Amino acid sequence: MSQSEKNGLTYSDAGVDIDAGNLMVEKIKPAVRSTRRPGADGEIGGFGGLFDLKAAGFKDPVLVAANDGVGTKLKIAIDADRHDTVGIDLVAMCVNDLVVQGAEPLFFLDYFATGKLDPDQGAAIVEGIAEGCRQAGCALIGGETAEMPGMYSHGDYDLAGFAVGAAERGKLLPSGDIAEGDVILGLASSGVHSNGYSLVRKIVTLSGLAWDAPAPFDTAKSLGEALLTPTKIYVKPLLKAIRETGSIKALAHITGGGFPENIPRVLPKHLAAEIDLAAVKAPAVFSWLAKTGGVAATEMLRTFNCGVGMIAVVPADKADAVIAVLAREGETAFRLGRMVAREEGAAGTIYKGTLAL
Repeated sequence: MSQSEKNGLTYSDAGVDIDAGNLMVEKIKPAVRSTRRPGADGEIGGFGGLFDLKAAGFKDPVLVAANDGVGTKLKIAIDADRHDTVGIDLVAMCVNDLVVQGAEPLFFLDYFATGKLDPDQGAAIVEGIAEGCRQAGCALIGGETAEMPGMYSHGDYDLAGFAVGAAERGKLLPSGDIAEGDVILGLASSGVHSNGYSLVRKIVTLSGLAWDAPAPFDTAKSLGEALLTPTKIYVKPLLKAIRETGSIKALAHITGGGFPENIPRVLPKHLAAEIDLAAVKAPAVFSWLAKTGGVAATEMLRTFNCGVGMIAVVPADKADAVIAVLAREGETAFRLGRMVAREEGAAGTIYKGTLAL
């Protein structure tokens, strides 16, 4: 054997399969194509994705950008071997952060990193991302697939998402006129969404249940399937309500940190959100988590959305009109509280009533 043959290492010997990457790109092309919208009609495969703001109908736009991941919910997808919904979560976590600023999501980019690329698994993930993009009305215009042996254990992967939206200048939220007496509306969540999963996984370990066992709070589904229920994407109903009523003053996406961390982010310093906890209809999953983990209500409220994935601040006399538009668009919206005066140094979120867990 010659020296060159003995040392003839390939990239594949090092654990990176270029052919698997090319196969995955071919598999995802139809899903990517399905997300086309005005402003984006190119194919993936170039060095960058293109977007034409003028073709999207904007005259004097301000761009708004957001990025996020799915957190340790991915670990449940990996352990339960279900990869078709986490892509929806990835898009949701980004585009919901755009719409709360009054922006219409335009395009999305993803980053998918794994130890050993499985083209079928990768395609399932990207098909979920494309589904999220269709729900949000934004185009998937590019992404990165990184095969990194030695960085990730076998079967593990990570996802990151990047979204860009736009609003006409002067139309961004929150508006500057939030006032005492304005009503806070809650929009129902689909479940745990994508926050608090390190605690969720700890509680599942305590319960001793396997991912394929029937979910105690939803016996029609396995525990893994139920806990992988994707994050709700509120974009289209909220854009409809913003444009049709002109009455939404502020929106807050209820993610990690729950009500106390997320609502004050959109409020002026002299106002607080008074939340009526009795108005919240917490889905059964939260009752199960609280009971099984012995988690106090205050800890639930600062870790999970507890059934409210988004809040809107509206004038009291416009609340019914906004609720009606959201209902027509398939959202369950309800009166959750009101804006009250805040003393200096006081909390931005205060509670009355009790959360029914």
